[in-house]
Amino acid sequence: MSEVLKTPQQDRSRATRQRLLEASVESLAEVGYAATTVSVVAARAGVSRGAAQHHFPTRADLFAAAVEYMTEVRLAEIRAQAAALPSGAGRTEAIVGMLADVYTGPLFRAALHLWVAASTEDALRQQIVRLESHVGRQAHRALLEVLDISERTPGVRETVQGVLDMARGLGLADLLTDDSARRRGIVRQWSRILDQALREPGV
Repeated sequence: MSEVLKTPQQDRSRATRQRLLEASVESLAEVGYAATTVSVVAARAGVSRGAAQHHFPTRADLFAAAVEYMTEVRLAEIRAQAAALPSGAGRTEAIVGMLADVYTGPLFRAALHLWVAASTEDALRQQIVRLESHVGRQAHRALLEVLDISERTPGVRETVQGVLDMARGLGLADLLTDDSARRRGIVRQWSRILDQALREPGV
């Protein structure tokens, strides 16, 4: 009987946690770090401040978990969308375009606010440094998977990392003005470079 009663409670707890994580990213992206308090996030998620602190004892815990969660969601979406793409011409550009969308969307804006705040807050910086290491590995692994290439091949690691760095740069370029028209050309050119590099014998 206890197991039967416990399951709905666990489901509610998971749903509350997810709402808090999504609300955190949305608030960070829209109003920035200073205005995104635990109370603001709790209100957006439709839960009490106490419920928020039950799941995440500190503000830094909440924000780090939020960016990690949303990164995993976005990378899972890229994997799913890439699996539906046909092989051949256009596939690489579509994949790089999806990656660029992640780095020019709300998730990147939220993460950027955290990076800036972490530069002056020691406790937050410790969280974000660990987070960035994990997120970076996840993004690298996801791109290897969707491109169906092996990091054991010389040059692949650096080539893939270059694409991720390019996508991050596009995200920065898009912060103040709509950079979508220029971005399309850059994505197209980088996709050609990537295709060519991965066809070369040494890569």
